[in-house]
Amino acid sequence: MYKAPVEEIAFTLKHVAGLTKAIEDGKLGDLSDDLVDAILLEAGRFASDEVAPLAEIGDKQGARLVDGKVIVPDGWDNLYRAWAEGGWNSLTASEDFGGQGLPHMLNVAALEMWNSGSMGFALGPTLTMGAVDAVTAHGSDDLKAKYLPKMVSGEWTGTMNLTEPHAGSDLGVMKSRAERRADGTYRIFGQKIYITWGEHEITENIIHLVLARLPDAPAGTRGISLFLVPKYLVNDDGSIGARNDLHCHSLEHKLGIHGSPTCTMIYGDGKYGDEAGAIGWLIGEENKGLACMFTMMNNARLAVGMQGVAICEAATQKAVQYAKDRTQGKAPGWTGSGMSPIIEHPDVARMLVTMKALTQGSRAICYVCAHATDMSHHADGDEARHWAERAALLTPIAKSFATDAGVDVASLGIQTHGGMGFIEETGAARYWRDSRIAPIYEGTNGIQAADLVTRKLPLSNGNHIRGYITELKQVVNAVRASNLEGFGETAARLDASLSDLEDTTEWLLSQLAAGNASAALAGATPYQRLFGLALTGVYLAKGALADEDHGRDNRLALCRFAAENLIAETAALKDRVVNGAASLEAARALFA
Repeated sequence: MYKAPVEEIAFTLKHVAGLTKAIEDGKLGDLSDDLVDAILLEAGRFASDEVAPLAEIGDKQGARLVDGKVIVPDGWDNLYRAWAEGGWNSLTASEDFGGQGLPHMLNVAALEMWNSGSMGFALGPTLTMGAVDAVTAHGSDDLKAKYLPKMVSGEWTGTMNLTEPHAGSDLGVMKSRAERRADGTYRIFGQKIYITWGEHEITENIIHLVLARLPDAPAGTRGISLFLVPKYLVNDDGSIGARNDLHCHSLEHKLGIHGSPTCTMIYGDGKYGDEAGAIGWLIGEENKGLACMFTMMNNARLAVGMQGVAICEAATQKAVQYAKDRTQGKAPGWTGSGMSPIIEHPDVARMLVTMKALTQGSRAICYVCAHATDMSHHADGDEARHWAERAALLTPIAKSFATDAGVDVASLGIQTHGGMGFIEETGAARYWRDSRIAPIYEGTNGIQAADLVTRKLPLSNGNHIRGYITELKQVVNAVRASNLEGFGETAARLDASLSDLEDTTEWLLSQLAAGNASAALAGATPYQRLFGLALTGVYLAKGALADEDHGRDNRLALCRFAAENLIAETAALKDRVVNGAASLEAARALFA
């Protein structure tokens, strides 16, 4: 059974990501280490004791559509209400609407624990938090006053409606339409697919954020608007009114996250109300909806990265426990009676330590990204721009590296279980099935790579990424200066990985400057992995340097393993980026 690693989470937040320094510098108001510890401890308890025990039920029962109503797995309705009553939905929301105004770092740490407990359950709250962010940033004062208090409290949930059957990542060809009405409202018509928690009976209302196109809108993405469309209309006194003209047509049958209802939504077909068309209200300006939605999507991308971290942690815990309990053969040097636990066998140990390194590396990358977001909100001028660029640079890496790690670690978890890993009853397979969606949604990892290379590397004419690499080198210099024997060859290996990162970055920037975007994009995905591996090595080293009092030897050993076993891949990835474009272009003829 999953047990939230509260101490590890707190250590990474404070000493690797930078939370303690931000508190000491007065950047985060009255927040203290003691309050951080109390929040994390209770979040960990709830995730371990309340969420995790219902994960298997959610996987086996799944969400069901019965007579037009979505039925969630047994116990999930009470679980959600207890979660909302605990105030977890409001951690980072504005105090103006009942939120707690806490740093984003604490929320992503809590999200890790909810998702380790049950990714299917945690998806609903994640979408609500994103919807709150979008309405807070772009909604009118009237919309904020009417909808945010109950969305922040968790009394109402929220969704994000982008995708259509013919329009996935290319939203410019979407067909959902909006028609203006004289009273200032809009009527929404269309079909949306893959809508997470688009319908359920857990809360009395669901607030949908829907992208649609006005009749006179410009073509492409420049002509998309964003609308707030509630399941039930809300009266002026805040009470629930008539059913709006929208409904769930069907649920997707998925590889994993079975408990999460993934809906096909129909807007405006006349099923409800006196007039066809779902009633909606504009968020932001007409034809500027994509920019509003990206407020939600950027936060969602980091949240999806946390899903990768969460699966890594849960799968690793299960695999380690199994490897300690399962006996098979006699490992080299085994002196005990009978067969040895398989954790004593070198290849099993290799798999488990790899899982641990990828888990902690992914966690650090995501927490550092959240720290940059927080700092961008607590700074002005050039400092705010610096942190905003850092968050922008790290978001695609956090989303992609952590979710790829989730798939890899879950797969290694199955391998550790051997044949029993392929049997559903052990639970190892569920982590892989759940993990496999994360590299796909909220922008596939290939899209993240394209964003990283074409939009994020050129920030400040490439000087932000150059400055970041310089900061990373300072950690390696500190490793070398420490003279700690446990580091082994870590400094030299990290130096090499950062040289690979630096050389590849400059090559990509030169290709973009020369107008050779095709060559740069051909190497975008291997570059993204190279970046993530280099960060993993550096942040594991930073953690080892910081941990003077609690288990430094363990952190040194993990860092050394990663440096001497995993990070060397950056050299091969560099070669793929710099020299792979021509062979890819030639090989494309295979599919002509």
